Amino acid sequence: MLYELHEFQKTISAPLVAWIDTSHRLFSSPYSPFAYTPMSRHVAASSELMARLMRSYHKPGWNITHVNAGGRDVAISIERVHSEPFCDLLRFRKAMPAPGPKVLIFAPLSGHHATLLRDTVRTMLRDFDVYITDWLDARMVPLSEGPFHLDDYVEYCKRFIRLLGPGIATVSVCQPTVPVMAAISLLAQENDPCTPSVAVMMGGPIDTRRSPTVVNELAMDRPHSWFEDKVIYRVPFNYEGFMRRVYPGFLQHMSFMAMNADRHIQAHRDFFNHLVVGDGDSAEGHRRFYDEYNAVLDMPAEYYLDTIRVVFQDFLLARGKWEVRGARVEPSALRKTALFTVEGELDDISGNGQTEAAHGLASRIPSERRKHLMAQGVGHYGIFSGRKFRDMIYPQIRDFIQRWQPAR
Repeated sequence: MLYELHEFQKTISAPLVAWIDTSHRLFSSPYSPFAYTPMSRHVAASSELMARLMRSYHKPGWNITHVNAGGRDVAISIERVHSEPFCDLLRFRKAMPAPGPKVLIFAPLSGHHATLLRDTVRTMLRDFDVYITDWLDARMVPLSEGPFHLDDYVEYCKRFIRLLGPGIATVSVCQPTVPVMAAISLLAQENDPCTPSVAVMMGGPIDTRRSPTVVNELAMDRPHSWFEDKVIYRVPFNYEGFMRRVYPGFLQHMSFMAMNADRHIQAHRDFFNHLVVGDGDSAEGHRRFYDEYNAVLDMPAEYYLDTIRVVFQDFLLARGKWEVRGARVEPSALRKTALFTVEGELDDISGNGQTEAAHGLASRIPSERRKHLMAQGVGHYGIFSGRKFRDMIYPQIRDFIQRWQPAR
């Protein structure tokens, strides 16, 4: 019923949002006489802030059309190379004969869209032929496609890796580090030639018993039944996924905002002040960030509940007891894959040591094929986007991949 009430609230508030948006335009447009009244900037700033707080946000575009590669400006086209019911595999094709070694980025299925990794993709396109998993909003997947479990996620990972062939590098950011570790371990156990040559894992919950964060404690302090009772709802009739059980995006967004409420409140205060004083660059930076941050998708209930149990409550991967479709996941089977883990010193989502734990699990990888980076002064999002990622973290990832990835 909560999902239906949320949709009803969106419907009845739409005219109000349109009215507030009109007010913003009346008091900000240079062609409007109201824009030259004494309090016009305050009215326009208040109107835009209110409209942004009340409106619904949809998946942003990738907005990657060109990249500087090989010292020249290269056009980028985005193509869908493979589709599954819950995920598309995208390629950012460079208009050049030698696009570079293949890198497959596994984007998180944890609320935000894959476009959250836009900066990661744009940066890696300088040197690599980049592919990425683009997860679909579960409310748009018809019920006839069946459920989607964490085991299915692992199978998707294996399928995509095999599709791109031997010698690729995988980059998993946050949540997918766990299913990607399972996928590459199972491939190694099968002696599959498509086992990645390099695996980069960034800010992921490999072992959440280490330095548990607020996110981890929430999952550990409540029984599994609590999550099924409190956060799982069925998709309303106005979406293609009608009757599918999901963890709704609007509930996820509420939890994201509550985790750092003071920070978000201050960010919106600053946005208002920037609008009043005419600091357009700072205001535009706020818009770009929150256009992305406020766009959330529904997660399949089965996958979400499996993740809570496997990763955050039973620690099955870390304890060596995880079975995927009857096959025990054994990271110790990895021997030829080079492993690079990255953590942020100030990460409040994946605590320090949680990603580094991958090295202890993949115990047979030679020491020269391992590397761990603790990025000083970097939070969770700074691991994969922003200036410190581009200037401090990415050069080390690039050099590591290029060292251990076989030449094409």
